[in-house]
Amino acid sequence: MKLKKTHPLLIASSALVLSLSANYACAFEDEDARRAILDLRSQLRQTQQNNADLTNKINTLQQQISQLRGSIETANHQLRLAQQSGEQAADSDVPPSPQVGDPNEQQSYDDALDLFRQGNYAQASTALNRFAQQYPNSPLAPSARFYEGSSRYANKDFNGSIQGLQAMVAAYPRDPKAADALLVIAGSQVELNNIAGAKTTLQRVVNEYPNTPAADTAKNRLELFR
Repeated sequence: MKLKKTHPLLIASSALVLSLSANYACAFEDEDARRAILDLRSQLRQTQQNNADLTNKINTLQQQISQLRGSIETANHQLRLAQQSGEQAADSDVPPSPQVGDPNEQQSYDDALDLFRQGNYAQASTALNRFAQQYPNSPLAPSARFYEGSSRYANKDFNGSIQGLQAMVAAYPRDPKAADALLVIAGSQVELNNIAGAKTTLQRVVNEYPNTPAADTAKNRLELFR
């Protein structure tokens, strides 16, 4: 039995077909690889852009915090100057003490407030708290609570200031110092880096105490966050 000879042309054609198939498969693999590389590059660019946006937002927020702290420091400086010179400073100086009929009650309040005026904030907060507990129904109690919270703020007890002044505003929402108490709360929240809380508190001043100097101050401070 004779074996049939394979024609050389058939062999060459088969080799060419196999070679083309292999090249075609490689072309598909190369195209997939190129697509994967392009996708990765696109994702990398998007990640870099997101990181840049986040960095810009952080920098902007830090600038806003710095500006607001500067505003608070300026107000505190004006208060110290007013206390030293004895001059009246709008929205920052301590007004004359209200008068009540009980001389012991009056003396206790005046002594505590004098500590605040002198800058002895730790002693002032203790004395004012003692007065408010001893005379809870006194017409001077809201004022005592306000200056107690302000003393805690000045002494960098920001959490204590917030807690005390929030209780004061809740108990005496119509007191003339309630709006100013909210301003001090907002200042404490800024110091604790609670910017969202500070903005909410400042907006509350604007909404609940419109047409007051405190509302004007709150609006100005809200502008620092924009």
